Amino acid sequence: MLVNPLLAATASPPIPEAQAWRAAYDGAFGPFVDLSQAVPGRPPHADMLEKLAEAAASAEAARYGAITGDRSLRETYAQHVSGLYGGRVRPEEIAVTAGCNQAFFVAMLALARAGEAVLLPTPWYFNHQMTLAMLGIEARPLPCDPEAGFVPDPETAEALVDERLRAIVLVTPNNPTGAVYPPEVIARFAELCRRRNLWLVIDETYRDFLPPEAGRPHELLAGETWRDNVIQLYSFSKAYGIPGHRLGALVAGAPVIAEITKVLDCLQICAPRTGQAALAWAIPALAAWRAANAEDINRRLAAFRAALAEVPEWGISSIGAYFAYLRHPFPGRRGRDVAERLAAERGVLALPGSYFGETADAHVRVAFANVEAEEIARLPERLAAFRL
Repeated sequence: MLVNPLLAATASPPIPEAQAWRAAYDGAFGPFVDLSQAVPGRPPHADMLEKLAEAAASAEAARYGAITGDRSLRETYAQHVSGLYGGRVRPEEIAVTAGCNQAFFVAMLALARAGEAVLLPTPWYFNHQMTLAMLGIEARPLPCDPEAGFVPDPETAEALVDERLRAIVLVTPNNPTGAVYPPEVIARFAELCRRRNLWLVIDETYRDFLPPEAGRPHELLAGETWRDNVIQLYSFSKAYGIPGHRLGALVAGAPVIAEITKVLDCLQICAPRTGQAALAWAIPALAAWRAANAEDINRRLAAFRAALAEVPEWGISSIGAYFAYLRHPFPGRRGRDVAERLAAERGVLALPGSYFGETADAHVRVAFANVEAEEIARLPERLAAFRL
């Protein structure tokens, strides 16, 4: 029997394939260094674990909750987001989802029909492209220039707008490139979307790891007009170290939330309630802990820069938050071949650019945030003598 051809044509999740490459490594260069997946490098705060255990033991967490999330979490998150962006976000303008991937899925289902199009900056996050493919929505590439640090250009985007385009997606800090989009670039995209009657969807999964001097990420939520065409996505997984609890958030105008509620009722009925209860406490209580984690991630970023300076043939095209996007030193060779051999022969696992829609396949993505600075410091030894 046949399955939905759109689903059958969608690429399989790539990370399991890459993880399998490690089986060929013989340990010659020491412990395997896994730079493939964006997983938190620290466990949750001890008090967070206690709150999770307390909530899990309650009868209330075992019951169904509100479709768009428990009121206590939505109120707390609304206050947090309002303070962060200098605007006013109401609890009714928030939907809690089972992870940020689900937030993206329901947003795309709400905004576009099969046969329409959504603009994705390339290199793109593969789950975004996979979602659009299985929904029959064109994932229209917005090429980002490596010479510009993979920051997308609004003028390039406008040239790709036609009657089928429904939305532009921005991911900042970016996965896979690590690029952090300047507030003025985000503002220009917002103006473009207002002028061309498009939705602007901004995924800020990694915003908690920007350095303090970065300031406010953007001004999108500072006024009132954002409700007409802006949707913001976020993940609680990285900042609180709880990816297994699958919790994300979507901010949008109340009319959009009403439509998204229909989708969420069919997909999840309610988001996992144990984590929701703990997060309602953690957002204000663990602010200092989150800031300390961000400092630690930025120390790892600095350590990674310093390590790669010893092997300049591996050029850093862009870096930020969790990720660095490296141009490998083997022109004409596929990034997939480079990554597979690097895992098997040097015990370092990175992901090839082809996983992220890069046709030239000249880069590999590394997720440095989940490895200690000491492991990062050993990378030059492994990379320096590597040859194809």
